[in-house]
Amino acid sequence: MHKDLLRLARGERAVRGHLALCLAAAVLAGLLVLAQAELLAGVLSGRFATSALGLLALVVAARAALGLLQGVAAGRTVAGVKTALRHRLLGRLRDMGPARLAAHRSGELVTLTGRGLDALDPYLSGYLPAVAVAGVVPVAVLVRLFAADLTSALIVLVTVPLIPIFGALVGMHTKAVTERQWRALARLGGHFLDVVRGLPTLRAFGRARYQAEVIARVADAHRAATMRTLRVAFLSSLVLELAASLSLALVAVPVGLRLLSGSLDLSAALLVLLLAPEAYLPLRVMGNKFHAAMEGVAAADEAFAVLDERADPPAEGRAEQRPAAGAGSGDGAAIGTVTGAGAMDRARAGNGVYGGAAPEIRLENVTVRYPGREDAALEDVSLVIAPGERVALVGESGAGKSTLLHLLLGFVEPVSGRVLVDGVELHGLREPRAGEPAELAENGSRAEPAGLPGLMGLDAWRARLAFVPQRPHLFAASVADNIRLGAPGATDAEVRAAARAAHADEFVSALPEGYGTVLGERGANLSAGQRQRVALARAFCRPSAGLLLLDEPTARLDGRSEAAVVAATRELAEGRTAVIVAHRPAMIDVADRVIRIADGRVVAAAQAGEAR
Repeated sequence: MHKDLLRLARGERAVRGHLALCLAAAVLAGLLVLAQAELLAGVLSGRFATSALGLLALVVAARAALGLLQGVAAGRTVAGVKTALRHRLLGRLRDMGPARLAAHRSGELVTLTGRGLDALDPYLSGYLPAVAVAGVVPVAVLVRLFAADLTSALIVLVTVPLIPIFGALVGMHTKAVTERQWRALARLGGHFLDVVRGLPTLRAFGRARYQAEVIARVADAHRAATMRTLRVAFLSSLVLELAASLSLALVAVPVGLRLLSGSLDLSAALLVLLLAPEAYLPLRVMGNKFHAAMEGVAAADEAFAVLDERADPPAEGRAEQRPAAGAGSGDGAAIGTVTGAGAMDRARAGNGVYGGAAPEIRLENVTVRYPGREDAALEDVSLVIAPGERVALVGESGAGKSTLLHLLLGFVEPVSGRVLVDGVELHGLREPRAGEPAELAENGSRAEPAGLPGLMGLDAWRARLAFVPQRPHLFAASVADNIRLGAPGATDAEVRAAARAAHADEFVSALPEGYGTVLGERGANLSAGQRQRVALARAFCRPSAGLLLLDEPTARLDGRSEAAVVAATRELAEGRTAVIVAHRPAMIDVADRVIRIADGRVVAAAQAGEAR
């Protein structure tokens, strides 16, 4: 029994009801076999009149109806559990952020959430009801056999345990080979998706044929693993059928001999012969269902491993470490107090325009370390970004610039130090628990944080910011739907206004269906500059965002596209606090202040003009 799956099913009210109905219908249908055998044995032996056949027909019809009811309830149970588990898994993947998702192959995650969770059907609709029936029906049959014939009941009592014993011995081997099969399937799905995504690059470098051979080898490994699993499953069926057949022979032969000698009456003999197979059948069915369900169990283990995985390293000592606001170490503290000229004035002027206050960002001795890595991505960083200030982060690749953005997005958590937004610790925010007032803070205080009205969770914090990544993802949807991704309620007029502000309206209007044109996955039918301007339009479509985060938005762009993106970024950052990861001079010109990061530390800061 998979404890995590059962806990999930019990936690969902609708699923809990359907699961209970499914198990109850299966058990009742199993118990009705006692009445069926009793009636049939009585009619055949002459103990009951032939009119009892009508009652027998009703019992058979009742078993059929219960079987139908079990199937319907099992289908709804399966649908409910898979839906709930997919929602939790996708929510977990969202909360993990790009830093931890990089440890997983995207193709394996796609296989897990799709084909993997679909493999739960045999477990939920077949194995669980079989377990319930196997736990009740053999006991009931044994009780009736003891009442009918003590000798036969003792033989059944001794031989019945052989079925689960042999099933468990084969099942342990089945579990191992099924897990290998699942890993082969996940590897095949992950590698195939990676190859499809990189196909243009592979073709450019003449490696497409080699990767086709690699996929063939991986597919052959999955085929071999699947055949090994099937061989074990057939072996299990053979073992269980052989054990059940020998056990039934030990019951049937003495019954026949005693019937011939006259020491056993016909009615009792018929009842024993009809009921004895029903003592073994539920256990054999459970064994067969177990093998069919093992792939789903392996997928569930993988899914719950992802759900149990921490999104960030534990923030040890962070609760005790509370340096005074503005405190720092060495040059970091001095660097953090440099503020761009005019930033406060722009913040005051812009608040009314964008409807959301430009926040102050303060990092106090922040250290970030990714799991499995000894070196810190950010180490003892202290920094102050004033409301409305535009800051450019520069430095070599791997210096920690993107980590700082992920820190502000809430995707990673510091192992020490604090990130303060208008005086409120960002990583102390959380969503209210069920039944808890929304304004109740984690420390029990009901005081509303100054500058963060109603803000209690990371989702609410992210609603106050706009993020433009280096490689924005465009979905296979219309241009308008891609622009309103972060603002589902935006009207067509607002979408067009955002596109005009991002200098995207001209090329979008030239598309075959304008804003209704359906893009290819990842914006395959747009250029890099056009995709970047659509991403900027998304940010323009969030007028209440007071913080703007950009991760090298002009990377891989030609001069014309870069000029358009820079102009749009300058307008977008007006009146907002902006943190821009930049390499090119044109994008650095947008900033008031340039901060240089090297090896996870802030090493220099200057006004934008001075930095050049």
